[in-house]
Amino acid sequence: MTIPPQGTTSTPKAPPVATWGAYWRLMRFDRPIGSLLLLWPTWLALLLAGGGRPSLKNALVFTAGVVVMRAAGCVMNDIADRDFDPHVERTRSRPLASGELGLVQAVGLFLVLMALAFLLVLLTNALTVKLALVGAALASGYPFFKRFTHVPQVVLGIAFGWGIPMAFAAETAAVPVIAWWLLAVNTVWSVVYDTQYAMVDRDDDLAVGIKSTAILFGRHDVSIIAALMAAMLALLVAVGLRVGLTWPWYGGVLVSAALFGRQLFLIRGRERQACFRAFLNNNWVGFSLFLGLVAHYVLGGALVG
Repeated sequence: MTIPPQGTTSTPKAPPVATWGAYWRLMRFDRPIGSLLLLWPTWLALLLAGGGRPSLKNALVFTAGVVVMRAAGCVMNDIADRDFDPHVERTRSRPLASGELGLVQAVGLFLVLMALAFLLVLLTNALTVKLALVGAALASGYPFFKRFTHVPQVVLGIAFGWGIPMAFAAETAAVPVIAWWLLAVNTVWSVVYDTQYAMVDRDDDLAVGIKSTAILFGRHDVSIIAALMAAMLALLVAVGLRVGLTWPWYGGVLVSAALFGRQLFLIRGRERQACFRAFLNNNWVGFSLFLGLVAHYVLGGALVG
């Protein structure tokens, strides 16, 4: 049964003049890990879609677009959770929860970010613009899934990975089957790292009624995360076989497997800080896969230096 947070009828009021620092933190620019976890799969998709030679324009547009959309998603997340965040240890100092910013200011920032993202996608093609509308809906709606489903991490994975089909659309004006395979990889990966993230807040989330895979998995959390890691690694191998990637890609997959082993060691005791370190470690998983793909194209002579 959901326990509503206490004191939700009186939200903190923002000061007359908000600081730029508060806006910066509301967009999570002080914590770039989220942007990196979106950028790695998007860059992988651009490389694969472009056969190792993605256009510079698309590379710049998608890099900027990922950063902007991640910021917009964080703002919407805090808008949706503004009555819950003051009751969660990790989030009570966020600008909306602490009263540094007000709801009107946050909504205004969200609209500005979405407008900027739309202007960026207009630099691509019609198919990419259509896919971007779906991506915008996913990014805006994800925070509300925590209210009625224990698997919001699946929605997060699709939202975080939506740049994959968009990248293929921008580069090739089509979305081939391999793009959906990569989206499946990213969805599984997102459930892995966001469950680790949710393990940090599990006690607080139970108290206020927020749902997550960490709560759904319960005492089987570590075992299920291990199974998801194995599934992701198998999918990565399948992607390599389907595309015809060479040994550097599989080297990146092997390094990712070792990093996953490290993460499982960290979360075995379910201690908050250790789970958070495991979550952060996923940045190196993305980097390893990206480096493996770059090395494949470099050694094959296909990547423009």
